[in-house]
Amino acid sequence: MSPEKYLRYLVPFSLFGTERTKQILQATPTDDVVRKDADKTQITVYHYDSTHLESTELQKVEESFPFRDQPQVSWINVDGLCKPDVEKAGAHYGIHPLIIEDILSMGQRPKMDEVEGILYCLLNMLYFNSKTNSVEQEQISIVLGQNYVITFQEDPSRDVFDPIREKLKINNSKLRQRGADYLCYTMLDLIVDNYFFVMEKLGACIESAEEEVIRNSNTRSLARINFLRKELIVLKRNIAPVRDLIGGIIRSESELLDDRTTKYFKDVYDHIIQAYDLSENYRDIMISMQDLYINNVNLKMNEVMKVMAIVTCLLAPATVIGGVFGMNFDVIPTAHNTWGFYTAVGAMLLIPVWMLVMFKRRGWF
Repeated sequence: MSPEKYLRYLVPFSLFGTERTKQILQATPTDDVVRKDADKTQITVYHYDSTHLESTELQKVEESFPFRDQPQVSWINVDGLCKPDVEKAGAHYGIHPLIIEDILSMGQRPKMDEVEGILYCLLNMLYFNSKTNSVEQEQISIVLGQNYVITFQEDPSRDVFDPIREKLKINNSKLRQRGADYLCYTMLDLIVDNYFFVMEKLGACIESAEEEVIRNSNTRSLARINFLRKELIVLKRNIAPVRDLIGGIIRSESELLDDRTTKYFKDVYDHIIQAYDLSENYRDIMISMQDLYINNVNLKMNEVMKVMAIVTCLLAPATVIGGVFGMNFDVIPTAHNTWGFYTAVGAMLLIPVWMLVMFKRRGWF
């Protein structure tokens, strides 16, 4: 295979590159990762009860401070993380410095903490990039307090909370009638449900790769298998810890959680268990696909070796006959006979034909 053709297989899948691997393994607890402050921070506040909704876009984080002590529920959404703004909000809302450090960190494992009357959830929203067929993640921090929820997002251009914004516009909806804990549940439920959408897209890629392996196993097939296995690592690393996160909320005895809301968190727990089992199934399929690729490669090699063995066997009689009549002796039977040459050539042709018939009868090919 020429270098140009070889490199053509590497471009879309990065099998032999390390960029995607570095992205997956770059974050470790010992790394001193410094987050770059966002160029622009967007702050949106939804202040509501069963009959009233107020949606406001704020210019400064200080403008959200009066919503802490309001009897209505407030959702303060911060898009784009800036360290001074996060620290100001943390100081006003009584968020522990360790939680502030987690909000500003990168590559954290999804988790749930309950510190000084604040319930904190850190996890990742997942998106599927159709252009690169890869799983993208965005860290989100959810801070649940008394009558307020603060969310800190990295990317202001996207999230999965549009259904919440639509439900908030409906008077007397269940979301408007419940407290901040129900709003937190709704957010977690949407994030987990979006995992299934990502897995569905990834499952379609796996199905396509499996068909390619079955039809034609080549270097491109191996590249796709390796690429998809890396994406499954990203998927599983984000899904598995969320089980513990939801389980921690269910076991929590925090006064911020209403007993009526616990059953809803149990439903989210069932969904995340199902998502985890599905990711395990995908992993098993990828392992089977890799085994199938290896078996196909070995089968092709066996076919090649079989053809070469048959050709060698068919040429063996001609080689022996030619070797015998080519020996340097004065007396060779039929050497000086008029029909000697034709007899030798006929034997060289008839014996391989007879061998082919016998091989076919025995089912050797």
